[in-house]
Amino acid sequence: MKTTIKTLTIAALLAGAGFTAFAASGQYGDHGRRMDPAKMEAMHAKRSDELKAKLKITPQQEGAWKDFVAAMKPPARDKADRPDREAMAKLTTPERLDKMKAMRTQHTADMNAAMEKRDAATKTFYAGLTAEQKTAFDADHAKGRRGHDRSAKHDKK
Repeated sequence: MKTTIKTLTIAALLAGAGFTAFAASGQYGDHGRRMDPAKMEAMHAKRSDELKAKLKITPQQEGAWKDFVAAMKPPARDKADRPDREAMAKLTTPERLDKMKAMRTQHTADMNAAMEKRDAATKTFYAGLTAEQKTAFDADHAKGRRGHDRSAKHDKK
């Protein structure tokens, strides 16, 4: 019995250590690190080019297309978005909690404003599409950012 418990304990410790090493290597999530801005820009450009080809954007729609793509572009982020560690360390715990809460509230407001801007840009762009283009846009949009189909038919088992 003691041998079994020891074996299970060692196995659990090794599994935990392996997971920790795997997570620390960056293979499992980004752990707060941001994606390289150049890679993000390349992914955005590729996605935009693919959608433009699917929609068969006409020269008359080019201006609306450019406005739409610009509105969909993720906002630039820099280190100024993060709290100053030294300043935070000087605060008391309740002050630090209040500061973090204020920052979360501001971050949420900023994200909501960006989403509202994207929603408005999408609706404006969509209104200028032909019926065929709207069908193609709807099919593409149902897949979402990662290419997974989010339509109702796939929700059923």
